Amino acid sequence: MRAQQTFSILFWINKARTKNGKAPLCVRITVDGKRAELSAQREVPVFLWDAKAQILSGKTEEAKEINNHIAIVKSKLLKCSSILEARSEAVTAEKIKNEYTGVTEKPRTLLPVFRQHNDDIFTLVGNGYAKGTWVKFNTVLKHTEAFLLWKYRTADINLKALNIEFFADFEFFLRSQKKIDINTTTKYLKSLKKIVTECVIKNWLDRHPFLGYKFKIKNVEREFLSEQELNAIQEKHFATDRLNLVRDIFIFSCYTGLAYIDVSNLTPNHVSFGIDGEKWIFTQRQKTKTASHIPILPPAMAILKKYASHPQVINKEKLLPVLSNQKMNAYLKEIADCCGITKELTFHIARHTFATTVTLSNDVPIETVSKMLGHTNLRTTQHYAKIIDQKVSNDMQALRSKYSHSSAINDKIKMAN
Repeated sequence: MRAQQTFSILFWINKARTKNGKAPLCVRITVDGKRAELSAQREVPVFLWDAKAQILSGKTEEAKEINNHIAIVKSKLLKCSSILEARSEAVTAEKIKNEYTGVTEKPRTLLPVFRQHNDDIFTLVGNGYAKGTWVKFNTVLKHTEAFLLWKYRTADINLKALNIEFFADFEFFLRSQKKIDINTTTKYLKSLKKIVTECVIKNWLDRHPFLGYKFKIKNVEREFLSEQELNAIQEKHFATDRLNLVRDIFIFSCYTGLAYIDVSNLTPNHVSFGIDGEKWIFTQRQKTKTASHIPILPPAMAILKKYASHPQVINKEKLLPVLSNQKMNAYLKEIADCCGITKELTFHIARHTFATTVTLSNDVPIETVSKMLGHTNLRTTQHYAKIIDQKVSNDMQALRSKYSHSSAINDKIKMAN
């Protein structure tokens, strides 16, 4: 048993079940404050029971037999604890009881645990979990099933067979067989690690088999629209209403920094007057559950006014008539082609554009941008700060040009030499 664990065995009589002056003898096992109880298979005269000493007082044959039985039971329970330790199992009160009574615990395997976890998340979709989270874990489950067949030619694996080699081989499988990029692979590995962590918490594993594994992350340049590209989309008139609608909602996100799902969830109740007397959006990011308080810039306000009387806005009490994310991204590809933009235009680029072209490049402090984006960590926002370097370069280029053409400055330098 681990040194930090507390372990005790207590014998007691159940006086509530006294019959003919005798009560059942019980034993309580306690490990780290958690209890398990079982019958000691004896009945004890209540008036002779010494609760403090946990023995039967007196020198009768009955007292000797019961006290001897108590000593044997205690010895066996201590032995059960030692057996569990020898098998490198987590020592719990319930496991000691099961070992003593001969109840064998059915070995737990990975996939049923994984499926139950996913079922639990599905039940909580909309109540603490997004549907996308459930989809992600289901994807990892399918990859895990495929990996077990590929590597071990088996449909499942015992939890206690998991080790760091399993984790490393799973990473190799995702990269080599499924052709998944390194960052997505790391996300899948972290999802699997979460499942196993829950097994450790529930004492199904006494240690984490993946502890110490080094996750690999490749820094990815976040794509965003330049001011010229943003203007090109804003000023373009499209022949179809659907493209104009998608363009407008995309532009709204460029000026608010809201992700697709957060724009989709907006209702009129999310718009109110801010501390400056102007209209703001007060919402909560679905992904992180953090608050976002965003002043509504004129281009975004113009779009809200444009669609205020749209049937979908009125009937569904939405702020904007947002299409599905799949349709939005499909139409954005058409918009990019029409505007001569070669970047792969997706809705999430709007959020990146807000962080860079709209705010940071216009001298909005990074702390302010981070708060509006609803980031939980400033380091997340700092990924966008590269735009500041470009702005510094542009500003200094103008200054460099000014000084290089100043004959007065040049003359002074020559005189100093």
